[in-house]
Amino acid sequence: MHLKLTTALTAAVLSLVTALPARAGDAELPRSLLWATYDVGSSGYVEASAIADAFAKEYGTRVRIMPSGTSIGRLLPLKTGRVQYGWLANELYFATEALYDFAAPEWGPQDLRIVAGRPSTFGMAVAADSGITSIADIRGKRVPRIKANPSINIKVEAMLAFAGLTWDDVEVVEVPSYGAALKAVVDGQADVAGSTPTAATLYELESSSRGILWAPLPKENAEGWDALTSVADFFAPATATKGAGISEDNPANIFAVRYPMITVYADSDEDEVYNFIKALDETYDIYKGATAATPAWSLAEAGRSPADAPFHPSAIRYLKEIGIWTDEDQAWNDKRLARLQKVMSTWEAASEAALDQNVAAKDWPAFWEDYRSTALN
Repeated sequence: MHLKLTTALTAAVLSLVTALPARAGDAELPRSLLWATYDVGSSGYVEASAIADAFAKEYGTRVRIMPSGTSIGRLLPLKTGRVQYGWLANELYFATEALYDFAAPEWGPQDLRIVAGRPSTFGMAVAADSGITSIADIRGKRVPRIKANPSINIKVEAMLAFAGLTWDDVEVVEVPSYGAALKAVVDGQADVAGSTPTAATLYELESSSRGILWAPLPKENAEGWDALTSVADFFAPATATKGAGISEDNPANIFAVRYPMITVYADSDEDEVYNFIKALDETYDIYKGATAATPAWSLAEAGRSPADAPFHPSAIRYLKEIGIWTDEDQAWNDKRLARLQKVMSTWEAASEAALDQNVAAKDWPAFWEDYRSTALN
């Protein structure tokens, strides 16, 4: 779902954002903020709402949330300045690497930075009445594929690869958003969906007549993990103990990610970012009990590397002040920043080469893919 703001409303909101800070304890926040998140029903939306409520209680700051089911729908408002913070998933990585939707000429590598990112897990949620007990059983079953959302689609593709499957081996159900993918399983229009275990809609599935299971990705299956990481190398085995259909007594063998990651552009105001992460820390006791996942927003977990993009220097400054940021984190951040800068310079060189060679707009994606592969790999 997208929220449409009129020009007048946008101007009014921006004027509020730049107004005097709201009353606060230590952190100083604007009176109003706009955040872009995944769509309604996602764990990211629910967590952002809980933190927004905490900001309102502690500082009087009014937060408006703009949910979107697509990667572009979350990044574009951040790029244009309509929102100040994006609560992103792996589209953050794709945006910094100019992959998928972000390989388009109007995008390219985005100079993004992380403020904090909750450690999370992701897996293949299965309707218990579907007869599926393994990834291999998904062959021929109905699997949602989300339009303009490579962040979710690549995870599903990687999990299918665990059992030697591709999109060609399943019945693809095209859906417009992440929330629609989960709802399709609840409504009986799909058999599985890739998801974080704490997505609100999955609790609806758990309590429905369909029930919920998780297709296992056992870490002992070296061949399966080799196939999975050949699709995306930033995934690692994880055991989830919280979420729909999951408990300490009934854990799920899935994989680790960071989601959501609170994101800004590199040129964001340093004082504003510093006060934001400080507020995130100061209000932790207010929102930590909101969901099964929100305790992991402790900066001891959410303020550490690795992640999908470099951390913002103001976030690092605060994390150092509270004794969380380490030399290891800094070494990782320096390396990740150097990588991003290399991708950006490669994009500029590729754009100049395409101009010299009169590469047509329709041929740019293939040209960039070849140029990128040669220059960066």
